Amino acid sequence: MKLNNQNYNTLSTCIESYLQGQDLWEVGGASEATQPTAKDANGFLQKWKIKSSKAMFALKTTIEEEMLEHVQDAKTPKEAWDTLVTFYSKKNDTRLQLLKNRLPSIAQCDMRIAQYFHKVKSIRCKISKLDPTTALGDARKKRIIIHGLRPQYRGFVATVQ
Repeated sequence: MKLNNQNYNTLSTCIESYLQGQDLWEVGGASEATQPTAKDANGFLQKWKIKSSKAMFALKTTIEEEMLEHVQDAKTPKEAWDTLVTFYSKKNDTRLQLLKNRLPSIAQCDMRIAQYFHKVKSIRCKISKLDPTTALGDARKKRIIIHGLRPQYRGFVATVQ
């Protein structure tokens, strides 16, 4: 599976963990990922270039092909990472709005009740991942679920309310 706007939140976390685990995050995504300016006795510049190449390879092999053109000219893994963050955060704003619009109109249709609840919960989780500040109150969750139930459950809902 490759990074795209559908799985950005999940895979970006995995990529970040991978880069950290391989000791490459300092050149790939850390806020102060800058190339050493001069070669010293310890060979820091050479080590940085090797880490940089490894991080760039990891990034380029884990993104969708159409995104490769956006990062292929990046001089550093940090520049490539920041490009991906910027690009996908814009796409995520659109996706967030689509999910927010979809949630109130979801209906049970031919799903079993457990499937329907899972579907509502799944959309809520996706919204929360895209925008952690968006809180869906209990009353609103209940209204959404009740509104989308099949007509055969109306009597039960009326009794419970």
